[in-house]
Amino acid sequence: MSTSPVTTTCPAAHANRNTPHKQWRRRLFALSFFAALIGLAGGVAAYWLYSLINLLTNLVFFHRFSFEHANPALNTMGLWVIPLPAIGGLIVGLMAKYGSPKIRGHGIPEAMEAILFNQSRIPPRMAWLKPTSVAIAIGTGAPFGAEGPIIVTGGAIGSTLGQALHLTAPERKVLLASGAAAGMAATFSTPLAAVMLAIELLLFEYKARSFIPLVIASTLATAVRLSLLGHDAMFTVGTPDFQFPSEIVWYLPLGIAAGLTAIALSRSLYKIEDCFEKIPTDPLWWPVMSGLIIGVIGYFVPRVLGIGYDTISDILNAHLALGLLAVIFIAKATSLVFALGSGTSGGILAPTFMIGAAMGGFFASVCNHLFPGAHLSVGAFALVGMAAVFGSAARAPFTLIIFAFELTRDYDSVLPLMLAVVVAHFVTLMFMENSILTEKLARRGLHVHQEYEVDVFQQVAVSSVMDKKPTILPATLTTGELARRLSARDPGYVQHQAFLLVDSKGELAGIITRHDLMRALERDQAGKITLIEAGTSNPEVALPGETLSDALMRMKEQECGRLPVVSPDNPKQIVGYLGRAAILDAWFKRIHEEQHRQPGWIKLAERFAKSR
Repeated sequence: MSTSPVTTTCPAAHANRNTPHKQWRRRLFALSFFAALIGLAGGVAAYWLYSLINLLTNLVFFHRFSFEHANPALNTMGLWVIPLPAIGGLIVGLMAKYGSPKIRGHGIPEAMEAILFNQSRIPPRMAWLKPTSVAIAIGTGAPFGAEGPIIVTGGAIGSTLGQALHLTAPERKVLLASGAAAGMAATFSTPLAAVMLAIELLLFEYKARSFIPLVIASTLATAVRLSLLGHDAMFTVGTPDFQFPSEIVWYLPLGIAAGLTAIALSRSLYKIEDCFEKIPTDPLWWPVMSGLIIGVIGYFVPRVLGIGYDTISDILNAHLALGLLAVIFIAKATSLVFALGSGTSGGILAPTFMIGAAMGGFFASVCNHLFPGAHLSVGAFALVGMAAVFGSAARAPFTLIIFAFELTRDYDSVLPLMLAVVVAHFVTLMFMENSILTEKLARRGLHVHQEYEVDVFQQVAVSSVMDKKPTILPATLTTGELARRLSARDPGYVQHQAFLLVDSKGELAGIITRHDLMRALERDQAGKITLIEAGTSNPEVALPGETLSDALMRMKEQECGRLPVVSPDNPKQIVGYLGRAAILDAWFKRIHEEQHRQPGWIKLAERFAKSR
C-alpha cells in the first residue's frame, strides 16, 4: 500500500475545525496588546523627534539652547542662511553612505516596500537613523515635514518588535502598520486619519486582525501626544465658511486644479531625481547641491525653510496676500522637488500640505478678483486644496477627507472635501500610472497594487463550483481495470484527474489520482493492485458550505490538489468533488463578470426594434 501524505481521518479533521478560530482569537488578543505598547512608544518617539527638531532649529538659526518651537522663517542671519541646508545635506549624505541608504527620501515608500516585498522587516537601526537624519535636515532648513519619518520610525518600532517575537509575516505587517498609524496620530492628533492612512497606503486590507490593533495603537499614541505636546494642533484652522452647496460649482475646478498640481509635483520630483542620477559624482554630494539651491530660495523666501506649520496656519486662516500665496506655492514646490530628488531625508506630507493650501488659497483669491460676487472663503478653499493635492498625489483620498475633517471638526467641510478630493483623485488616475509614493518603487521593478478588494475565493462556496456528480469507483477495483476504462476514452473517466473510492457500504474510503495509478502500474504491470492500495485512504475533505479560501488552505496544508466534498452531517457521505480546475474556473468567471459588459434593457429594446 502506498503511503499517504495525509494521515488525519475525516472525523478528526472535522473535530478540529474550530481550533483555528480559537487560535485566531488568541493571536488577535496578543497583537492588540503589542499594538498598545507600540502606540505608547510611537507617541514618545514623535515627542522626542519634535523636541530634537526644535533644539536643532534653535541652535542653528537662533544660536540658543531651547526645546521650544522655533520658526526658521523668522531668522536674522541674512546671507549666512544660504549654506545651512547644504551643511545639513552633507551630514545626511554621510549618514546615508556609512549608516544606511534607506534613510534617503520621505520614508513611506520604504515602509510599503518592507510590507509588500520584505515580509514587513525594517532594520532596527532605522528607528533612530531615520528620525535623526530628518531632525538634522529640517533643523538646518530643509523644506520637509517630520510626519513621514515619524511614520517610518513607528513602523520600525513595530517591525522590530514583530521580528523579536514568534509571529507570522502578516502579523508583523499589522505591528508595522500599527507603529506607522501611531506616528501619524501622534503628529497631528488625528487618530481616525492615521488608521485610514495605514489601511490605504500600507495594509491594503480591512480585517479585524488589522483594524483593532490599528485603532488601539493610534488611540494610545494620540493620548501620549496630548499629554506631552498639549491639545493644540500643529497648525491651526479657523472657522472657514464652505458655502456648500451654493458654491459647488467652484469646488469642481478646484479638484481639477489640485489633481493637475499633484501630477506636476510628482513628475517634477522624479525628473529632478533623474537629473541627479546623471551627475557624475558620489551621491554623498547630491544633498549638498540641493541644499545650496534651498538656501538661496530660503534667503529670498524664508517661509520655505523648515516644516512650515506656521505658514500653513497663516494660509488656512487667510492671512496671506494673493502674490505671497503664489510665491510660496512656487518656492516650496521647487525646494521640495530638489531636496527629495537629491536623496535628502525628510517627510513629504507637510510641504505638500503647504503647496496644496497655497494652491487652494490662490485659486479662491483669483476667483474673487475675477468674479467679485463669488465671495469664496480663502481659508475653506485652502483647506480643501491641501487635502485634495496630497490625497490625489498619494492616492489616499479617504485618509485626507477624514484628516481635514478631524482638523476642522466641522461637518460642513465633509461634502466639499469629498467632491474636490475625488475629482482630484480621478484626474491623477487618468494621467498618472503610479502615485508619488509608488513611482519610486515602480522604478525599482516593484509594482504596488493600491486597490484593496475582497478575495473572490472568500466569497464563493465550495457547493457552487464542485462537481456534484463525480466518478465514484469501488475501492476494491483493480488498477488494471481502471487503466482499461481510461484507455476506452469513456467520458466519465477521461475528464477527471482523480477518482473517489467507496467501500461496500457506498461510503468514502479514499481517493486515487492518475499519478497514483501510473506509479502502481509501474510496480505491478499486471494491474492486480486494488485502487485503495494504490491511492490514499482517509483523505482530507471539504464541506459544501465552506469557502474556496478554506478549501485552498487545506489543499496547501495537506499538499494535495483535490478534495472529496462530504455532507456536514456524515463525513463519509460523498456529495461532490473539488479540484483545482474548478477553483480556477471560479476565479476566471469573476474576472469575466468584471470585464464583460452585458446589454441593458435599452440595448435589448433597440435589438427588438431592429428585428421588427
